[in-house]
Amino acid sequence: MKDHRLRSFLSEELRQMNSGPSVKPRVLEGAQAHAAVVDGKDVIVLAANNYLGLTYHPKVIRAVKAAVDRYGTGTGCGRGLASMRLQLELEERIAKFKETEASLVFPTGYDTNLGAIWALAGKDSVLICDEFNHASVFDGAKLGRASLKVYGHGDMRSLERILRGLKNRKSVFVVTPGIFPLEGDIARLPEIVELAERYSATVYLDDAHAVGVLGQKGTGSVEHFGLQGRVEVQAGTLSKALASVGGYIAGSGDLRLYLSKKARPFSQSTGHLAPPSVAAVIACLDILEKDQSLLGQLWKNARYFREGLAGLGFDTGRSETPIIPVSMGSTSAAVEFSRGLFDEGIFAQPFFYPAVPEGEARLRTIVAATHTKPELDRALEAFDKVRRRLDVLN
Repeated sequence: MKDHRLRSFLSEELRQMNSGPSVKPRVLEGAQAHAAVVDGKDVIVLAANNYLGLTYHPKVIRAVKAAVDRYGTGTGCGRGLASMRLQLELEERIAKFKETEASLVFPTGYDTNLGAIWALAGKDSVLICDEFNHASVFDGAKLGRASLKVYGHGDMRSLERILRGLKNRKSVFVVTPGIFPLEGDIARLPEIVELAERYSATVYLDDAHAVGVLGQKGTGSVEHFGLQGRVEVQAGTLSKALASVGGYIAGSGDLRLYLSKKARPFSQSTGHLAPPSVAAVIACLDILEKDQSLLGQLWKNARYFREGLAGLGFDTGRSETPIIPVSMGSTSAAVEFSRGLFDEGIFAQPFFYPAVPEGEARLRTIVAATHTKPELDRALEAFDKVRRRLDVLN
């Protein structure tokens, strides 16, 4: 007789998961672009991290095709055994781009934080996190068995109180995103760095949403604030503005060597970046280094859309970047508004508890450099139309 305990367990867990609000993932058909076909419908996409529209840039596509012709589709071995010359070239390019000694590339952005924090912050370490850090940061802390301290979002007084109480600890890390992914605000990095230096802590910067967005050259938060040489660990992803897959740590040569041996998602994985993915990132870096016009257009579009939403009476919170949350309050309002927008040809994703605090449900809109003004106007018209129909602001 078969034992159905696993099936019963899964059935009960899924029943509980489905008892609350949920949004079924939609199906993207074709390229991830500013306008795309989603669930068979032509829509304007305000739900992607493709900030510069490079996933379908002709130069990136050509580079990927050439890499497949020359290197094939995969690596076939872990990097502890061998690295492709192309992978090493990418790490050199990232280090140059981020103005650090070296970098190390991981299979995914999630693996990057998971592996690096796991390796760096062991049971004798303390990890101090902004409450809105990514889940991969908290998971890395659990794996490393580091002590965890959390301060309120952007609360520098709280951060200093925690640091003051740990001044005799030898291994203390302050972890912050450069741009907060659900709020769209920028971390107070100069103050964080000053406090870390005062109390002998190490700053770990998760710059996933800032590369291709912040800084005159698009290199991220450190360039934006002129903090070169003062942030020891910079993490990032290759799957947002850099239009590929993977993640990286940028820092000293010793940091790279240590993580290559100690970070398990790197040392124990065979699934490292394949040649097409590597070539896509290198092509994106080429584009960014030679032409910053996309950066300018990204910020122009973000300002235009944020001001347009404010003009309609919507609350966009602390947003100061192309990530523009639109406050809805209740979960039901966020879900219903998102569906209403989709009916009007606009794809914007709702976020609700536990992804955000209870009662603070929102739509997260993300503007790209490749959105046209008529597309943004059409999106604003849809927001206004759905607002009137649902009477959301009242």
